[in-house]
Amino acid sequence: MMDHQKKNRGVPVTCRNSTSDRHLEIISDLSEYNPVLCGTFPIGIDVDGSDMDIILEVYDFNGFEEKVKVLYGDLEGFRIKRKTIRNQPIIKANFTDLGMEYELFGQRQPVEKQYAYLHMVIEKVLLEEVPGLRKKVIQLKKQGIKTEPAFCEVLGIVGDPYEGLIEFGKKKGII
Repeated sequence: MMDHQKKNRGVPVTCRNSTSDRHLEIISDLSEYNPVLCGTFPIGIDVDGSDMDIILEVYDFNGFEEKVKVLYGDLEGFRIKRKTIRNQPIIKANFTDLGMEYELFGQRQPVEKQYAYLHMVIEKVLLEEVPGLRKKVIQLKKQGIKTEPAFCEVLGIVGDPYEGLIEFGKKKGII
C-alpha cells in the first residue's frame, strides 16, 4: 500500500447536508463489512443530487442481501441487484433516506483495493496538488457529468475514465 492510501484511509467527511450523520449509522449497521464512505462527499466535490457511496467488503452476498433488506428494505426507492463489473461479481443496494440517496456497493475484495476507493484517493491527491481542479470538476458535475469522467476531461485523460484514472494514478505514483 502506497503512502497516499495509508494517509487517506478514513478521509474526513465534509458533508454539508443535514442528513450527513445518517451515513454514520449505516456504517455502524454494516461494520462487519468494513464500510468506507467514498465518492464526492469525503473529498468535498459533492453537488446537489450527489449520493452517499458506501463501499463494502462482502464475501457472502446472500447474507449481505438479507441484512440490507431487513435494515433498509422499507425505505424509499430500495432496490438491490447483483452484476459483474470488470470480471468481479458485485452486489449493490440503493435507497433514499431523509432525502439523501445512498448506494451500498459490495465486492469480494478489501475496500482499499476497490476502484471507488482508489479513485477517491487519486482524486483527493490531485485536488490538493492541481490548482483550480476542484472548481473545474464541480462545474462539470453541475452539468451532469459523473465524477471520474469530469476529472479525466479536465486532466486530458482519454478512453475509459474509470480505467484511465487508475492508470494516471499509478503513473503519478499516487497508488
